[in-house]
Amino acid sequence: MLQQLLNWRTGLAAIAICIVTGTIFYSQYLARKIAGEERVKVEQWVEAGKSLLNPNISDTRLPFKIISDNHDIPIIETDEHDSIIAYVNLDSAKVLAEPAYLAKKLSSLKSLNQPIIYTDPLDSTRVNRYYFGHTSLLNEVRYYPLVQLLIVGLFIIVTVLALRSSYQSVQNQVWAGMAKETAHQLGTPVSSLEGWVEVMREQPGNEAIVAELAKDVNRLRLVSDRFGKIGSTPQLEKIDLVAQVNNMVEYIRKRAPGKVVFSVNTHGHEQIPALVSAPLFDWVIENLLKNALDAMEGKGSIQVNIQEEKQDIIIDVTDTGKGIASQHINNVFKPGFTTKKRGWGLGLSLSKRIISQYHKGEIFVKQSEPGKGTTFRIILKKA
Repeated sequence: MLQQLLNWRTGLAAIAICIVTGTIFYSQYLARKIAGEERVKVEQWVEAGKSLLNPNISDTRLPFKIISDNHDIPIIETDEHDSIIAYVNLDSAKVLAEPAYLAKKLSSLKSLNQPIIYTDPLDSTRVNRYYFGHTSLLNEVRYYPLVQLLIVGLFIIVTVLALRSSYQSVQNQVWAGMAKETAHQLGTPVSSLEGWVEVMREQPGNEAIVAELAKDVNRLRLVSDRFGKIGSTPQLEKIDLVAQVNNMVEYIRKRAPGKVVFSVNTHGHEQIPALVSAPLFDWVIENLLKNALDAMEGKGSIQVNIQEEKQDIIIDVTDTGKGIASQHINNVFKPGFTTKKRGWGLGLSLSKRIISQYHKGEIFVKQSEPGKGTTFRIILKKA
């Protein structure tokens, strides 16, 4: 699915580039063609104006037609000193209301095109310059690629977001389905084991064995219950996070090497209530503590810091392990990502789902430095 998403992105990008590139080149070709035709029209307009001043021309219909047909190209005529003599196709109201309007417009036209220069054949010192602008058609042709680029860009963004949302939805359904199937498959053998434990409990001399077996069976039942809650809406209850975290730390401490030091800092709070699903919240803390143990390779310290603020409860799990390389930090919560030789890379992915979707909180890597350790932060809303 990920490869399909990447192929879609690449294909869309290639199509968009081809469309925009082709449009830009073609629009520039049209713009140059229209600009050339406009210059020819202005040249004809200038010649027609001069023809009307020639007393030897008896038929003035063509010059008049050429002049009257120009109703969209703005033109400003100047003398040899570049002083404005006349203008056409400009806003007369602005000319009267704004004294500087013509000067600003002349400056603008100078930046657009080279002027058409007419020298009086009878007096070479008399030179007229005709500065002209563009028609609305040429402006539309030039700005069209930008509009199209914006439309294509929005199309790509919407499509990629839709594909990404679809991919995440399918991915979530796969993991949720796998978790539920795991819980279903565990249910029957766990129930059978619970029955056998009760049978052994009734036989004298099995007390020690039964006690240990009961612990393991209860653990399997807890795991089954956790997986069964993935994909469904869990029941949130008001519990004491201090006690909940201490219980999980104590559970992991008994199974950790003796050279690993555990500590829980609550900043003087004996109780911190929060609305959570106890089995799923324990799963998150267990995953973080186990990852910390794996990162330390048998020695170091793990500190859990619980701090209550005005609106939130912040839980930091800090270890002194090998840390996470900067290029991997953005990937640690992705399903299937793992730096371990053994493991499926599901623990942190499920932890993020539990905190983000079920508890409406946040979980992220607060900081990590190779060789010095990592801090994971959980933010929950106060009860």
